[in-house]
Amino acid sequence: MSVEERLGNIEAILNPIQQMLIVLVERQMVKEYYSVEEFAARVGRECYTVREYCRLGRLKADKKQSGRGKYPLWVISHAELLRYEKSGLLPIQRPN
Repeated sequence: MSVEERLGNIEAILNPIQQMLIVLVERQMVKEYYSVEEFAARVGRECYTVREYCRLGRLKADKKQSGRGKYPLWVISHAELLRYEKSGLLPIQRPN
């Protein structure tokens, strides 16, 4: 077996491992704010469910302009992610 063939075999083995490492690093990255999609992926919920939690006040979230039109998007802080993982949802806040 030539050196080039051996290197090709090593690259074939390392490529899937490299992809898995990239996924793990992205999962562990800490951001100041998360989009609804990022938050949903981290906590294992659907995006629609997370948006409803934000709308009902069950998650502390802010609306920020996204640059994608006139409608702002929900963003959730890292502190809120940690609070949610530790304590769960806030109670429903009823309007007065």
